[in-house]
Amino acid sequence: MINPVHLRTLVEVVRLGSFAAAATRLGYTSSAVSQQMSALERDTGVELFQRSARSIQPTDAAVTMTRHAAKVLTDIDALMAAAARTNESPRQELRLGIFPSLATYVLPRILQNPAWKKLGIELRVSVAEPGQTIQGLRTGGELDVALVYQVGQSGLAWPHTVNRQWIGDDDFRVVLPAGWGIGPESRVAADHLSNMPWIMHHPGTSDATVIERLFASCNLHPRVVAYSDDFHASLEMAAAGLGAALVPELALLHRPDGVVVLDVPEIRLARNVFALLPKEKQTAQVQLFVELLADTLQRLGTTRRD
Repeated sequence: MINPVHLRTLVEVVRLGSFAAAATRLGYTSSAVSQQMSALERDTGVELFQRSARSIQPTDAAVTMTRHAAKVLTDIDALMAAAARTNESPRQELRLGIFPSLATYVLPRILQNPAWKKLGIELRVSVAEPGQTIQGLRTGGELDVALVYQVGQSGLAWPHTVNRQWIGDDDFRVVLPAGWGIGPESRVAADHLSNMPWIMHHPGTSDATVIERLFASCNLHPRVVAYSDDFHASLEMAAAGLGAALVPELALLHRPDGVVVLDVPEIRLARNVFALLPKEKQTAQVQLFVELLADTLQRLGTTRRD
């Protein structure tokens, strides 16, 4: 029976050209390397080295054995690694679909939460708008939980194979350029903001339709100077003085200088945040993630107000 340790030593001796160099590389003494090579010669019945007082010369048999030994040793390493993996506890994985502002402001806080870190669950994240995330639920079935929002009664539909769980509300707030001279948290009637320049959602989307109807019911007729579905861009444009905007509170967590937030009593609108949970995938880790999410939203002040 050939000792794999001796094979590994043979590879190093042939590669480095001396017992001493191989000994230094492997952490042995030169004498130990010499003894291993002698033992390998006895086990194989083949002369591996032509020895002289000052040097060694590998024989053709040693070179051939080295070439095959490299493959044998690679297979042994793979075998040992596979055995070690089967002895480990399997890693749990959570596949998550999430919309951008939740991924920006809430998900990092969950990942830093000690309760989540302790679980050692591997997270696989897909960041997309709700419609795209729901399509993934419908067709691929690759998600364990999808986080989406709905504005008012806007047309957002999901498969009958999932359960919907309310997480919290993300209220919209009116923001203005600070240079317009209206103080922060000022209470302003909606019709006083009419005919002012506004940054609005792109028309045709379900969110834009809900907002347009709300503004019309408040007798607020905005003079649109920009269309933007990116709340960060809307805030930066408002800060630069371009116009007013309606943005959710999550986006205000990184509010730029140069904008003020108003209290407009007639404008009460929120993004209702839901977790969509495939019925066959409602595991303990999924539920824990949803609970951490709801708790984080509550701490950020974005849950429903009485």
